[in-house]
Formats: sequence, C-alpha cells, structure tokens
Amino acid sequence: MNRIPSVSLRGGADAAAAAPPDPAALARWARAFCVIRFDLERGQLVEACYPPDALAAGGLDRLVAFSSFPDSMSHHLPRHRSSVHDSLFSFRFPDPSSPRRAFLYGFVFNRQRQDERLPRGGEQKSVVILSHAPYSSLFRLLLQILGPLCFDVGPSALAMVASHVAAWPAPAPGRPMELPIGSAALRVHLPPAADDPGPPPALLPANPSVPYGLFHDADLFSAFRSLLLHLWTLWELMVVGEPVMVVAPSPAQCSEAVAGLVSLVAPLLYSVDFRPYFTIHDPDFARLNALAEGEVFPPMVLGVTNLFFLKSLKSIPNVVSVGSPNPNSTRVLPAGGQSQGNGANGTPGKLKLDKLAINKFSPTGLLNSIKLRREGPLSLMTEHKEALWSTYAPTTKPDTSVLNRLIDAGMSPRVEESMSVVNNEILRRHFLELTTNFLAPFGPYLRTTTPSEGSSPFVDPPLLPPFHADEFINGLAARGPGKFLSKRMRSNWLDLYRRFLEGPNFMPWFRQRRAAAEQEQQRLWRQARMNIDMGKLMSKMTELERIDSFNAIERYLLREMENSGAGTADSVAACQKLKGDLQAAFSVLPKDMQQLLLSNPKRAVLLQASQEKVPGFDGIVSQTSL
Repeated sequence: MNRIPSVSLRGGADAAAAAPPDPAALARWARAFCVIRFDLERGQLVEACYPPDALAAGGLDRLVAFSSFPDSMSHHLPRHRSSVHDSLFSFRFPDPSSPRRAFLYGFVFNRQRQDERLPRGGEQKSVVILSHAPYSSLFRLLLQILGPLCFDVGPSALAMVASHVAAWPAPAPGRPMELPIGSAALRVHLPPAADDPGPPPALLPANPSVPYGLFHDADLFSAFRSLLLHLWTLWELMVVGEPVMVVAPSPAQCSEAVAGLVSLVAPLLYSVDFRPYFTIHDPDFARLNALAEGEVFPPMVLGVTNLFFLKSLKSIPNVVSVGSPNPNSTRVLPAGGQSQGNGANGTPGKLKLDKLAINKFSPTGLLNSIKLRREGPLSLMTEHKEALWSTYAPTTKPDTSVLNRLIDAGMSPRVEESMSVVNNEILRRHFLELTTNFLAPFGPYLRTTTPSEGSSPFVDPPLLPPFHADEFINGLAARGPGKFLSKRMRSNWLDLYRRFLEGPNFMPWFRQRRAAAEQEQQRLWRQARMNIDMGKLMSKMTELERIDSFNAIERYLLREMENSGAGTADSVAACQKLKGDLQAAFSVLPKDMQQLLLSNPKRAVLLQASQEKVPGFDGIVSQTSL
C-alpha cells in the first residue's frame, strides 16, 4: 500500500499573501476542493469550496453534498465516550455542466466523531476532491494529507493545497509522475487516458505493476477475500457488460469493490457506466426506479449501502454483497472464530482452499448454498453476508493454481497489509493475462503491415481485414480457444465471445483498437518513406511505374505540407525528404513528360522551391515559363 509522506505546508500570512492558483492550471487536475458538513437542521451543506464558484452550475453543490456522506451515521463505531472514525471512498456521476455525457469523480475523506456531549451524540464532515480524472491512486494520497489538514487548520487548507496542485505539470496519463506537495512529493503512476488503446491484444504487457486500466490501486484481494471463487464469474460479468449491484455496509467498502471490478478487465476498455457509491439523490435514480416490471436493466455497476435499493432496483440480475459490518476490520474469519492463517502465532501462510469450499463436498455447505439462493439478495435486509446472486452461467473456471499462491496473513494488521499487496499482484497479473488471452483472437483484425523489401512505400497501405462477427465466431470455433483459455474454460466457451460481441464493451474497444492500428500503420509507412533510397528504387522501375511514383510522392508531399503547420523538426525533415524524392523521380522521367508535368504552375513552384537542384531542371522551368 502507498505510504503517506510527511508533509509541511506553509500557512499563515505567507499563504494569505501568495498569489491565487492559476484556474486553468488547477483545472487540469481538479474541479474543486470542498468541505461538506452535516447539519442537524439543514442536512448536508457545502461549508467551504475552492475555487468558490466551482459548484455553482447545475445543482452540482447538492450532488456533491449528498454523495459525500454514508447513508446514516455508522452504528458500528466503538462505544467509547469519544471516538473518531475516518474513511476514504469515491463516487461518480454525470457532469451536469457538460453538454456531452462526461463524468465527474469525487474522492472523499469522511470523519465521523462520536461524542456524547454533542447533539445526537456525534458529528461528521467530509473533505472532497472533485475531478474529471479517475486518478484514484493520486487523490487518495492527496486526501490523506488534505483531510487531516482541514480538521487541523480549517478551510484555508483548501486554497493552500490547491496552490500546490496548480503548480504541478500537466497530467501525463500512463506515465509515472513525481508531484511536489509541501516538503514532500507524491510518486504515482497515472492510468492511461481513455483514448489510449493499450497494448496490442496479442501481447501480454511486460510489467503488470504498471496500470493498463482504471483503478489499478484497488485492493482487489481485501474487497473480495470471502468471494475469491466468484472472481472469475465477476470477471465475465464485467467483460460482457452485465448490470451488477454491489452491496456493502459502508461507502468505503462498496466503492473499493466497484473499483476492483472495473480493474479486473484491464487492458479492455470498460465502457459500461459505473457508480462506486450510488445514492437515492443520484440524478439517474428516478429513471432506474421507474423501470417497468420485466424491463431490462441497463448495463451499469452500482455500489450501494442503502438496502432500499434491493427492493427498488430488484430487476438487476446480478447482486454481490461484500465487506464486513465492522469498519475496523474487513477480514472474515471462518466459523469458530479461528484465524485463516496457518502459520504459528498468526504468521503468514498459504490460503487454504478448503476454507473456500473448493476441495471438498459438504452437505451443510450445499444446504446453506441452496438456502442462500432461495432467499435471494433480500436476505441482506436481516443479516449482512458476503455472497453472489446471479442467473448468469459462467464459462470460465476458477484457477486453483492462482488461489494456491495467495498468502494468508494471520491476525497481524501490518503483515496483512503487506500480504494484500502480494496477493493483489498475483490476482492482477492473472486477470491481466486472462483478459489479454481472451482478446488475442481479435489480433489479426488489428495487425499492421509494412512495405515488403524492394517494394514502393508510396502506394496506399493495405486496409485492415474487415471484421464480420459470424465469420469470426466460425473461424474461432475451427481454431479453438488456444492453450491458455482451453485449460480454464468450459465447453461452452464460444458463448462468452458471442455475449462479448453483443455487449456494450466490444464495439468501443474494437473501434479504438482499430483506429490505433490504422494510425500505427500510417506511421510505419511514413517511416518507410523517410528511409527509402529513391534513386535505387527508381532504377528498378518501368517508365509507367516511375510516373505513378512521381504522382504518389507529390500527393504525400502536399499532405505532409498541410499537416506541418506546427513546424516541428520532424515535419520539416519529412517535407525536405519528400521534395528530394520528388525531384529524384522527376529527373528520370522522359523530357516530354517533364514538360507536361511542369505545365501545371503549382507543380512547377513546388519543384522549384526545393533547395536541391536537378540537372537540367532550371532550363526546363524557364522554357515552360516563356
């Protein structure tokens, strides 16, 4: 897990006298920094905000305020005279000020303070960072600095931190960054941009610790520790874009679980709407609540803590409950209260598969499973339990070799945190490999080509192979799923591909990958044109081929000149190279053809503009000008 650096921020008169942060520079990272207070008489209120008018549009202040608190004051806090409970969670909703359906991400530091001397025995406040970017690894670190600072020095901390954020360089998606904050620096690796296609589907990323999708920092193991056997089913549900409701006792647990689910399918572009923490105040609740009986629920992943949703959104076909009602522990101990650690004195050991009910049949376990299925998700109304309710028939089998490598930390919180890092790496590496192998059959439709040796790079590159779903499925059925998937999938594995092709994730991902492949192919052919020896190539051509090459070089030169408005060194060099190639092609053409080509004034100027001279060229131009 990321450690919070020791930070010293300048405050007092120096901070007050400092110039305000540049709004444009701040907006590259965040929309707003807020403090939200729960008022006993008026409900959730924005106590402070920086910039002051950042939440003024479209009722954004109410949306942020209602999304920044648990549904109710936690009754699981320790029963001491005075206690403080801090939690981190996130939310996501459509940006009301955006003409297109863009989303805003909120990252929350919530503090609940229980004190018998206070009205109703407690109070709570939240510090919120609102951003258009899903940089959870960064904003969670920043919140653990900003949150306590706001409670120590007050709302002035918002402007202090905002000034540091505005001084950061522009975000570099997909790259590691070191961002100074006071006397320390936050070292983060930002996720790739939404339009970044990621690695080719046939290649496994070399470094699994580098994020290839959103929420790479999510604690996947802790969120689904008691549901590890269901991770492969959940992976399928996410791949095909099925609607899923995640139920948890707290916003921290449900938002972490939703983030973990989204991260499962990397490097696949996840195009389904997801809400890490969904409340009845969300602008889409009324639409979802109004769905008629039997109407198909739209593809969404909703993280909820309010059990009211189990009744109001009962048409969601997949419900998973996670987490522990005790906010001080997300660990689930087996029956009898014994630790799952099998080392002495609670030291780390291998996670026993019999605890996951995979190695042996138990009549009691079978009866409990039947009872759980019969009662359905509404059983959570009386008692929270971690389970998955779904009518989906999975294709992928749990990989016991992966589960066997997971480590149980015993009872030590410090060791458990370290072991979660190891276990998350194991799980993330496996599902990254699983997704990459699942997408590999699409590779031939995204494969780029380069000019063969001795051929001209001035012809148009071949088009990528056309994609037809039926032909793809038939070809895949004939070839089989491949060695990796054949060991992990059942005989109905083709159904998973059919669902994927019909689901909401395929077409956005395929179009993005296709556009990236076409762009890469254009780059490769452009590079080949820059490296070609034009004189050597022309010596092997017939007269007709030379004329065609001249026309093609002219076309590419004009295109390069149109795109070279920025005047970069690369574009200038490309134009000079193409001008030289154009003259080389012109010089070997017959005289009558040269005269005919130069009868076009624009072409004559284009040829004459080059710094390099072709023998006899000046005379030809002069005769044509007379």
